Amino acid sequence: MLKPVIMAGGSGTRLWPLSRGNYPKQFLALAGNNSMLQQTLQRLEGLEHQAPLVICNEEHRFLAAEQIRQLGLKDSAIVLEPFGRNTAPAVALAAIQAMQADGDATLLVMAADHVFADVKALQEVINQAEQLAETGAMVTFGITPTQAETGYGYIQQGSAVSHGGFKVARFVEKPNAELAAEYLDAGDYLWNSGIFVFKASRYLEELQQYRPDIYQACQAAMQQQTPDLDFIRIDEAAFANCPSESIDYAVMEKTDAAVVIPLSAGWNDVGGFAALWQILDKDDNGNVCRGDVVCQSTRNSLIHSSDKLVATVGVEDLVIVNTKDAVLVAHKDQTQQVKNIVEALKAEDRSEVSFHREVYRPWGKYDSIDHGSRFQVKRITVKPGAKLSVQMHHHRAEHWIVVSGTAKVTINDTEQYLTENQSVYIPITAVHALENPGKVELELIEVQSGSYLGEDDIVRFEDRYGRA
Repeated sequence: MLKPVIMAGGSGTRLWPLSRGNYPKQFLALAGNNSMLQQTLQRLEGLEHQAPLVICNEEHRFLAAEQIRQLGLKDSAIVLEPFGRNTAPAVALAAIQAMQADGDATLLVMAADHVFADVKALQEVINQAEQLAETGAMVTFGITPTQAETGYGYIQQGSAVSHGGFKVARFVEKPNAELAAEYLDAGDYLWNSGIFVFKASRYLEELQQYRPDIYQACQAAMQQQTPDLDFIRIDEAAFANCPSESIDYAVMEKTDAAVVIPLSAGWNDVGGFAALWQILDKDDNGNVCRGDVVCQSTRNSLIHSSDKLVATVGVEDLVIVNTKDAVLVAHKDQTQQVKNIVEALKAEDRSEVSFHREVYRPWGKYDSIDHGSRFQVKRITVKPGAKLSVQMHHHRAEHWIVVSGTAKVTINDTEQYLTENQSVYIPITAVHALENPGKVELELIEVQSGSYLGEDDIVRFEDRYGRA
């Protein structure tokens, strides 16, 4: 039976400012009401499979857990990578975990940030791949190309095998425009999708043969597992010794068992805003408009506004993205260069690279409304039954004003309850906690004042979410 493995790492820098380091594209609802991770999990419906296994970065663990919970998937496990080491180690962790928990399962490895227009066609190919994997094949899916694309790697088909598959003749890197046109004309080249189906033991055998250093590091990391809520933590020190490598370079390009199955299912990896524009519904002028947008004499553009009115007049082929703290304006043909903006912001140590103004936490979220040299104002939302850590601050005092709901506040072992329009003051160094004991969301305004207002001025004494 299939064991789905969902790769939910990655940063999605080409979709900044929507996608950011601490809230990347796989957790965003870019092509529907659900996030891309949720849509990936929903594509499994109708397939016979075991509980999915999600691989994600440490800093995204609560995002992944909450989105899985929203789908009602109670048995899914989440393996946490202390740091990214590319796809070959990530799949190795999944294969080892599957062997330990489920025996020699057949892994279906999928990225969490892809889109498929035809789920039925995808599932048919998955069933074919599962049968091939039972024979020992290392199966990947090749997307039937629709244009001479330079943004994808390619797979050349070799001789035909059973169940609609072909031996892999070779993998090729992203080509220039001339080579891409030649591949399209040849008819035996497919886009490399990054989807795989193989037995867990088979992958580990191949990895041990071709990259024993990765295999050994991942085995060592998985020997010291620490269960933590919905998460599986691995040995950080052991995983630090693991080389970073893609599954293509580490295994698929070396093995003689590689098989590719052509797939035509409306696939898109949403690698940038131009790709996002392609897959979304458009108006009569070819525009994709999200949020409060008014267009006049505007054509073939993507305009997205998160919190304010955006109006356009007399423009064409633009991408305009407005968030609470950043605005991007780019020509649609140049959106792959957005990653260069992100690199420039990183060099300036700008927080907008990693954080939105609205930041999600396991207990809820906060929105940084205003700030100055010695003050900061946040709107805090706490989920019913949730509690912030018991903590203190060395450099700031806080004033909380309840807007809606009921707050249970503890300050130096003294408990009190606050409701709408009531407030409380927390002095510097006071040990305090905030909890929502009610059935509806708690919303409050927090005013911080002091000489230092950074998020690292938090000393936690107790935390139900396992944060340090």
